[in-house]
Amino acid sequence: MTEGPWTVAAFASGGGTNLQALLDHQAEQDDWRIGLLIVNREAGAADRARAAGVPVAVIPTRDRPDEVVAAETAAALDDAGADVLALCGYLRLLPADVVRRFSGRILNVHPALLPDFGGKGMYGMNVHRAVVEAGVPESGATVHFVTEEYDEGAILGQWSVEVRESDTPEVLAERVLRVEHRLYPRALDHLVRALRAGRTPERMPTVRLAEPPATHPTSSTEEP
Repeated sequence: MTEGPWTVAAFASGGGTNLQALLDHQAEQDDWRIGLLIVNREAGAADRARAAGVPVAVIPTRDRPDEVVAAETAAALDDAGADVLALCGYLRLLPADVVRRFSGRILNVHPALLPDFGGKGMYGMNVHRAVVEAGVPESGATVHFVTEEYDEGAILGQWSVEVRESDTPEVLAERVLRVEHRLYPRALDHLVRALRAGRTPERMPTVRLAEPPATHPTSSTEEP
């Protein structure tokens, strides 16, 4: 672990609005800095990272042996001196060896209130369609630890918003994304500060937002 700010390695597959939220937030604290972005294909997230001076490693995953992807990922993390990993719309499971090595130090943000509306295939607009069709009164964002299965790690933080009768999946997606942009940087702060102090982070208080304010110019989802 480093003496100064810890190095966060981010992972993304799409536009990277949650990555942008982390990049915008990092200047407000001294505990961590994003030192690497790993993508499995060129996308908007890579452009955001390069614009911020963050190195980008493109490690394709499609039709490649798992052990090759795992080796290249581990090498990139070693080269960056990564302390903590943050998934920002990364639509692949991390290699199992990486998950085990960084156990308790990998976060993901999910656009629903887990354990509901999670699992394989539940990302982006797929989630919001399912929420609207289910007729539930609330949705929101969940930051959780990453394990070897989709969306099954322990929850670190969860903020909710109302699902309105008039909501379409697209309208709900915009509201939830604003929650993600506020919650995720705070959850990363919370994790890193606890780990730097040698503590296991406690679950953050649940927050319900009546109308989350806009944070960044964004697209409506973290779709690829």
